[in-house]
Amino acid sequence: MLHDPNHLYIFDTTLRDGEQVPGCQLTTPEKVEIAKDLELLGVDIIEAGFPVSSPGDFQSVVELSKAVDDVIICALTRANKNDIDVAADALKYAKRPRIHTGIGSSDMHIQYKFNSTREEILERAVAAVKHAKSYVEDVEFYAEDAGRADLAYLARMVEAVIGAGATVVNIPDTNGYCLPDQYGAKIKYLKEHVKNIDQAIISAHCHNDLGLATANSVAAVQNGARQVECTINGIGERAGNTSLEEVAMIMQVHASQFPGLTSNINSKMFTHISRKVSAMMRMPVQPNKAIVGKNAFAHSSGIHQDGFLKHRENYEIIRPEDVGLVEADIILTARSGRHALKHHLERLGYQLDKGNLAVIYEKFLIMADAKKDINDEDLHTLLK
Repeated sequence: MLHDPNHLYIFDTTLRDGEQVPGCQLTTPEKVEIAKDLELLGVDIIEAGFPVSSPGDFQSVVELSKAVDDVIICALTRANKNDIDVAADALKYAKRPRIHTGIGSSDMHIQYKFNSTREEILERAVAAVKHAKSYVEDVEFYAEDAGRADLAYLARMVEAVIGAGATVVNIPDTNGYCLPDQYGAKIKYLKEHVKNIDQAIISAHCHNDLGLATANSVAAVQNGARQVECTINGIGERAGNTSLEEVAMIMQVHASQFPGLTSNINSKMFTHISRKVSAMMRMPVQPNKAIVGKNAFAHSSGIHQDGFLKHRENYEIIRPEDVGLVEADIILTARSGRHALKHHLERLGYQLDKGNLAVIYEKFLIMADAKKDINDEDLHTLLK
C-alpha cells in the first residue's frame, strides 16, 4: 500500500473507542448515519468496531462497509486467529478493508496481562500480522501501551511486524502517560532506528488521562507520524481520546509549522457533527471545550468584548465560520462593557447617544448582577 508522506491520514475511532463510554452505545443505523457524516467530513479511515466482541459490533462493521464508498473501513482484533477470522468475515463488503490487530508491548503488559515473555509476544505479533495479511492487503498493527514500552524492544517489534506485512504501525499511549516531548522522541527514535520504517505509516493513538492527548498527537506528527487516531469531541474510555477537531484546527492555524502537510478534513462540518454525536450518544460537550464547546467563541469580559468589536483578531485565532458556527457570541454579563451593550442594542434597532447609553448602562449592570444571563427580551424591557 503506497502512502503519501505529505498527507496526514485521519483515523476516526468515534464508533469504536469513542463508543466504549458507559451509556453511550449506538445502534447500527445510528452508526451508519454518523459514518456517512464522517465520510463527508473527509476522514481517511473509520474504525467501525471490534467484530468478535458482540453480534452488534459485527453487524455494525458489515453495515458500515456497505454504507461508505471512499473511506477505509477498519475492524479491531486482538492478536489471535479467531478474532482475525471474524473481522475478515465482517469486512467482506468493504471496498477498502483494513484489519487492525495488535498486542501489548510494555513489560508491564507482557508480564501482568499476558504472563508471557518478550520473545513469545514478538512471535504472536508477527503471526497475527501474517494471518491478517492473508485476508487483506491493508493491515495495521497496534503495540499496546507503547507509551511505557522499552524503546529498543518497541523498535524490534515495529521492524518485525512491518517485515510481516503491516502497512500501518500504531504506537498507542494507551494510558495517556507520556509528556509531548517524550512521545515525540519515541516516534523520532522509531523513524531513525527501524530500518524498514519507510514501508509503513506510523500512527499516533493517544488517550487524555493527563489532558495531553492532543499535544502528544501533534508532537508525533512533528516527529514523522502520518496518521492520527482520534474521535469527535474527544470522547472515549476514561478521560477520552485525541479530539479530531482540535488536531485539524491546530494543523490549520499553525500550517507554517507543518509545511506541505495536508488532510482532507472539511472543518466547516465540525459544529454539525459535534452536536450530532453529542445528541446521539447523550454525551454533553463541556461548554469550554476547544473548537466545539458552546463557549469556545463566546466573549463575556468587557475588555475582551471591546477589543473583539474593534478588531476580531484581537481575541480570535479561528473564525467561527471556519468550524461551521454562524458567528461568535458577545455574551452580556455584569462584566460586559458599554461597547458590548451598544453592539447588542444596535443589533436590535436602538440607536442611543452617549448620554442615554451611560444611563442605560448603569441600569443594565443592576439587571445583570441580579439575572446573570441577559437576553434580547431583557434588553427590550430595559429600553422600555
